Amino acid sequence: MKDASRQPWKFLSGSALKILAVFCMLTDHIACHLLADQAILIDPLFRVGETTVTILYLLRTVGRLAFPLYCFLLTEGFVYTRNRKKYGISLAVFALLSELPWNFVHSGGWLYETQNVFFTLLLGYLALCLIEAPKKQIVWEVLGFVLIFAVSYVLEADYGYLGVAVIIAMYLLRKHALPRAAVCTCLCPATWRAGLAFIPIAFYNGERGCIRGKVGKYFFYAFYPLHLLILGIIKYCI
Repeated sequence: MKDASRQPWKFLSGSALKILAVFCMLTDHIACHLLADQAILIDPLFRVGETTVTILYLLRTVGRLAFPLYCFLLTEGFVYTRNRKKYGISLAVFALLSELPWNFVHSGGWLYETQNVFFTLLLGYLALCLIEAPKKQIVWEVLGFVLIFAVSYVLEADYGYLGVAVIIAMYLLRKHALPRAAVCTCLCPATWRAGLAFIPIAFYNGERGCIRGKVGKYFFYAFYPLHLLILGIIKYCI
């Protein structure tokens, strides 16, 4: 862990970034699935160049911070986890558990053409494992990356192959804050809006924070499918 005492302006722990990521994600999903057709939210407020700014646009802008934050937390988890195999299995399990709620909130049924973001996080995690594989065999490594990106393309998981690329760049540039922010911002589909996530990331102090133990850890995993299910019920049944 980093020595935060030498950099007092770095005051955000990993737990604080998790809470912020959840808040941004929830804001985005409420705006997208429950509020997108509300007239007051889509009435123009002002224009910036060719962009018409509405309340909905501002809410979705908050939401754009979520994915880079989750990618950053994933790379931190990869670095500090004591059991990378268990970490990967957890991502796979929650990718499967999240699929039906993801389908339901988008379609009102149990089938939908794209997959949830946990699959993107899982594929990005597998790419990091490939990068850190103890035995380097360039041919198998290249084939592994081709397979990972091919799977991400076929699955059409949220953020797709660019999301996987963001995770890889986030990890490879983890010791170079400005290049990391620039490259990942360019890779993110939401571009500059996603790049706002690197403001709170700049204040990260390297500490775990208040969320500890299995209950806290798995609550943040479980929150994703649970909130999708609840939003789906509200969207289609109430």
